Amino acid sequence: MMLASILTPLENVMKAILDFFHTSVGLPWAWSIVAVTIVVRVALVPLTVRQIHSMQALQAHAPEMKEIQKRYKGDRQKLNEELMKFYRENNINPAASCLPLLAQFPIFIALYFTLKHYSHHIHGSWLYVVPDISAKTTSHWSGYVLLAIYAGSQISSTYFMGTTMDKTQRRIMMFLPIVFITFVAQFPTGLVLYWMTTNLWTVGQGLVTRRLVPQRGALLPEPGGPRRSSRTAPKDEGPSGNGTPAAEPKPQQPPAQPRRVKKKGRSKR
Repeated sequence: MMLASILTPLENVMKAILDFFHTSVGLPWAWSIVAVTIVVRVALVPLTVRQIHSMQALQAHAPEMKEIQKRYKGDRQKLNEELMKFYRENNINPAASCLPLLAQFPIFIALYFTLKHYSHHIHGSWLYVVPDISAKTTSHWSGYVLLAIYAGSQISSTYFMGTTMDKTQRRIMMFLPIVFITFVAQFPTGLVLYWMTTNLWTVGQGLVTRRLVPQRGALLPEPGGPRRSSRTAPKDEGPSGNGTPAAEPKPQQPPAQPRRVKKKGRSKR
């Protein structure tokens, strides 16, 4: 009962938002779910930007963190202390990569219970293929198509957003959607439609990020390399500091030795 009382406000908010897109905007129920997904992902853009920056920072500092792991391999407590210290010194938040997923969890729960408790109210087809978005996904052949698209989009989103993961961990994360299909198939079709849409958004976001966002690793000094402060002039700048390379001094040549002229003797007659 306590859980139901906590989730009731989430259900009411989700139902009101879906009613707005369906009644005021005039979208079908299925496309109202797609619109809700887009609104949620737009609202999560600040968290997504932090996620991308955190992943790029982890990728840029990966060699240094591996050195710390090798150095304190036998001492787990010391390893955690040194890693946390390294994170603070370099302004890295490892938990930032999980923020968008955690923020979407209440939306997922609210949509699930809304489709479950208001199935008589929220119904309808999607693209004239899925007959009922409130029914179980496997109740119609089109649900299997949605499950295939969901699995492919989940694998693709993991591929684009999991670049900082270990290779073994990344392979496991890309394989898990295939295992979870049997579990996801028991959900209403509208919920699978929500996850499919958010995964496709993540794929598009990964493509845009790779093209537009500069790699932070190129801005960071190499591990073990010299760190230049704002007061230190670059090596290739002249005294004026205007970026013009200073002329290299020519090597001094030793003074030329006087040339000896050999005197010719007089020939005897």
